Amino acid sequence: MIIHQTPLDGCFVIEPKVFTDLRGTFIEVFHQKDFIEKTGLDIHFVQDNQSISKYGVLRGLHFQTGEASQAKLVRVVKGEVLDVVVDLRTESKTFGQYYSIKLSETNHKQLFIPRGFAHGFVSLAEESIFSYKCDNYYNPKAEAGIHFNDATLQIDWHLPNEDLIISDKDLALPSFKEFVSWKKK
Repeated sequence: MIIHQTPLDGCFVIEPKVFTDLRGTFIEVFHQKDFIEKTGLDIHFVQDNQSISKYGVLRGLHFQTGEASQAKLVRVVKGEVLDVVVDLRTESKTFGQYYSIKLSETNHKQLFIPRGFAHGFVSLAEESIFSYKCDNYYNPKAEAGIHFNDATLQIDWHLPNEDLIISDKDLALPSFKEFVSWKKK
């Protein structure tokens, strides 16, 4: 696997080994020893999740708080998404900055998201199957998020707002400034 550091510390783009021949394609999705050697991070994933979203579905920006915080390795099995992460680590030099990348079934890229980041994505294909590994179990009591269209973050979701399909729950998420105020308490 080839691993590239993003502008956000500890967040990596991973290009897995892809083997193609006349039979089709084989992808080595994750290799623990290789990951540790290339990132210095000894992550142990405990939960795998998958979602299916139609064109324009935006999920996010989500994160887990406190001890329930999660690192994730995300990828697209089918379709294409714009994947977005926001650094919420107040001690980080990139606090409040975001990074986005297109993940697709054809580019096979993955994104490793460390703990302390908000995460979201929007489906750019008719149907996208999104898969992610987590290093901590989901805890509904630790669920939190930031509004996708936050004025401070200024995220470009690559689609006009009228094309977006967003849950009522995600539409009610607080702003980044509200998150910062809550974090200071």
